[in-house]
Amino acid sequence: SGAPLSSLRLTGLEKPLRTGDSAPPYYPGSMATYRSQMHIMLAIILMMAIAVSHTAIAFVLPRRATFQLPATRMPSSWSLRAASDGESGEEDEGGEASRARYRGYNVIGTELQCCCSDVGGSGIGTGFYRNGMCSTGDQDLGRHTVCVKVTDEFLAFSRRVGNDLSTPMPEYMFPGLKGGDIWCLCAQRWAQAYNEGKAPKLFLQATHEKTLEYVPLEILRTYALDGDESKLVMDELNVQRDKLDELLKKDSAESDSFQ
Repeated sequence: SGAPLSSLRLTGLEKPLRTGDSAPPYYPGSMATYRSQMHIMLAIILMMAIAVSHTAIAFVLPRRATFQLPATRMPSSWSLRAASDGESGEEDEGGEASRARYRGYNVIGTELQCCCSDVGGSGIGTGFYRNGMCSTGDQDLGRHTVCVKVTDEFLAFSRRVGNDLSTPMPEYMFPGLKGGDIWCLCAQRWAQAYNEGKAPKLFLQATHEKTLEYVPLEILRTYALDGDESKLVMDELNVQRDKLDELLKKDSAESDSFQ
């Protein structure tokens, strides 16, 4: 009685016609069975109509939206993970054109800003994708995510640890750096330089959020060239977050009162 539509069969038609017969024989009770099957079919159709109407109502009615701003308060107990010997990344070849427009978020939770689109007047943009952004992706194993302003001291340190950033490499669209140039540095390389007391200054709003996997925000802020501006942005984000929390709490309280 609960069989699906695909398995229902009308009884009384299984026996083939005999020679000379003009109609299948009549079996007592076949009409009652037919009526029972029709009732089952009508019940199934009714249940399907109810399910469709519920789905339509759920789709049309507005749902309470939830928002989550990017986190800006980072734990202070994080340790720095420095690059291993021989890990050089600043000469990496530019990525695929399909990824060149990817931006992402910076370490303070806002849209990633341009780091440098014309390094040293060379016409070459910085970043793994050479688009002026410190954006990253699966192919960027070195995580070129820290927008720094290099110094001669840092360049000498980088050369000493096996990562020469001063010598141009045209085959990789790398112009070579000099003191004062702005470049997207590997996060691990910056952490290594920090541990050696050679870390260059940086721009928080142009540094990709993936950097936080290697260096906590508190440390990055102490090296920020745009620290004051970034603090204003972070304060505004925190104000918006607090207002949103209050609205969500109020909305939740009102919803509970109706239940």
